Order: sequence, then structure tokens, then C-alpha cells
Amino acid sequence: MKLLRYGPKGREKPGLLDKNGVIRDLSGIIPDITPATLAAGAIAKAKKAKIDTLPVVKKGVRIGSCVGGVRNFIAIGLNYTDHAKETGAPIPAEPIIFNKAPSCLSGPNDDVMIPKGSKKTDWEVELAVIIGKSGSYIAEKDALSHVAGYAVCHDVSERSFQTERGGQWTKGKGCPTFGPLGPWLVTRDEVKDVQDLDMFLDVNGKHMQTGNTSTMIFGVAHIVSYVSQFMLLEAGDVITTGTPPGVGMGMKPPKYLKGGETVHLGIEGLGEQTQKVVKYAA
Repeated sequence: MKLLRYGPKGREKPGLLDKNGVIRDLSGIIPDITPATLAAGAIAKAKKAKIDTLPVVKKGVRIGSCVGGVRNFIAIGLNYTDHAKETGAPIPAEPIIFNKAPSCLSGPNDDVMIPKGSKKTDWEVELAVIIGKSGSYIAEKDALSHVAGYAVCHDVSERSFQTERGGQWTKGKGCPTFGPLGPWLVTRDEVKDVQDLDMFLDVNGKHMQTGNTSTMIFGVAHIVSYVSQFMLLEAGDVITTGTPPGVGMGMKPPKYLKGGETVHLGIEGLGEQTQKVVKYAA
């Protein structure tokens, strides 16, 4: 099942994508797709709905982040061997964990805004995991049972904020619009093998990133288990799991977003995103 949220910012409604690619309104079944509704069994309720009887949503409607009200937006760094090499970083012995601000979440086709003072805004296509069941100290063999589904995430990053201004990576990862998520939350049962999904990212039609989740250093089950050793994972939490090679920082010379570009990205079976890059406007 492909769940989504649609409508104006701050007033999104829940929906699903039917087998014909038509958006159906779910607001008569569940109030929204949020941590609270996921914990209360929103996916199970949606699966019981008679899809053909649900109201059709008009074409061209804005799609929002596929989960609303996210409280914890966790990210894994340097999780693809080739990406670690292109940045000159050693292969990590354990997953690198940092946080993106939940306030940076946006719709998959909303504008990406270059922040004030930015000189090195970069792109990263990533697989995101949405937690469906809370847990701490989760065994790796049980980890996927805590997953509600998967989504495309654009982990937009400001490299000078991230690496040149002291402190933690979080500084360059949580600016407004730096977390497009969606278009859909694809439920776990629809993804045959989460460790074999092709992914790509283009800038202005030029191919930049090509990858497959099979080349992750740490797979999804390990990541969910690992993160749960250090914090309580709750329904609605988002974990974005790292990017394949081809980021601007790794190019010779490096190349960054300046404003005016169009970024197009996607992951096999999880959908695609298209964003216009705009400059900060006071």
C-alpha cells in the first residue's frame, strides 16, 4: 500500500495511491498519517478500506511529507562504501548517527531553499525508514517488524555548515526544506527486498547519483537495531539511511547548488521527487 498526505502546507489530509495511480482520500478512515495514528494502527485500518469506494482526489494536488508531526528525524552518515571513499572519509566501524531537524521535512516536490550564508548546499538521495512500532534494544532479527514502511528522502546538506564551522553534522542538515520526504510511505509488505533497490539523482537533467541499497555498509535491519540501543524508537520516527556516490562535495572540483536548478531523484518502487532550488529570501 502506498500512503500519502496531500493538500496545502499545514492542512494535509491522508490518502492512498490506488492500483491505477489515482489518489484516494483516506480522511474518512484515519485522521492523518502521524506518529499517533501509526501507533494506533493506521496502516491496518487503511488496508481494510474498500479502496474503490473512497473519494477520488483531483489531479495536480500538492503532495506533502508522507508522515506529519514527526518528532525524531534520525540520519545515518557515510553508509555507502563508494560515498565514504569519494569524501575521503574512512569506512565507519559502526553506523554514524546524527539528527536532522523535524522542521526541515517538506513535500517531495516543494522548493528546496538555499539557506542564508550558504556556499556549499549539496544533494543526497536516500532511502528513509518509517518506524511503525516502538521499541528499545531491538534485536536485529526482529528489527523489520518495527518498520511501517519506506520512502524516498532527499537529505539536502550544507557542507560548510556541516564540516567547517565546528560542532556536529546537525548544523548543516536541518535547515528549512532540507528534508523532502515521499511521495509515498510504501508499506513494508510491498517491498520485496529493501536491500536491492535502485536509486538515482539528477541535477538539471544531468545524472549525478546512481546506486543500489545492496551496497549499504549497514543494512536496514542492522540500522534499526543499532539506533534502538541508544534511544527509544517510536512510531512515526524517520531514519534516513545514507547516500550512494555522486554528491557535489565528492566531485573534482566540488559542485554545489546555487539556486535555479531542478533536482530529480527517486528509488525503485518508492516513487520520485522533483524540486526547484531557490535562494534564501529574507
